[in-house]
Amino acid sequence: MTSNEERPDRAHARPEGVGDLTVEALGSLSKALETVERARGHLYGFHQLTGTADLELDRAVRLLREAGHAQWADRVEREVLGRNVIPGHWTFQIIEAYDRTYYEPFRDLDRQAVDDLAAGRGHLYEAEMKEARRTAGHPDHTSRPA
Repeated sequence: MTSNEERPDRAHARPEGVGDLTVEALGSLSKALETVERARGHLYGFHQLTGTADLELDRAVRLLREAGHAQWADRVEREVLGRNVIPGHWTFQIIEAYDRTYYEPFRDLDRQAVDDLAAGRGHLYEAEMKEARRTAGHPDHTSRPA
C-alpha cells in the first residue's frame, strides 16, 4: 500500500482543461465568500450581544423599582426595552433579510461556479498552494488525511 505522501488528493486535483486564471478566479470567489461568512458571523455576534443587553434591561428595571426610582424604571421599559434596532426590525429580522437577500444567493452562485467551471472540485487554488508548499517526506506535510 502506498503512503498518503505518494497518493494525490484527487478530490482537489485540477480537472483537465481548467486553466490557471479559472483556478485563480474561483479562489478569489471563494475568498470573497469566506469574508461574507465572517461578516455573517459578526451579524450573529451583533444579534446575541443586542439580545443579551435587552435581557439585562429586565434586571435594570427591577433594580430601579426596588431602589424607589419607578419613573426611571418606567422610562427604561418604555423607551429602550424591546425597541427595534432599526425601523421595524429586531436583529433576527436583519439576519433573515441578509441571508435571503445576499448570503444565500452568493453561496449558491459560488457552488454553481465550482460545479460548472471545475467539475465540483472546490478549493483548487488552496490545494495547489498546499502542494507547492509541502516538504516531501515530512510526516506532517502529507497530501491528504490517512
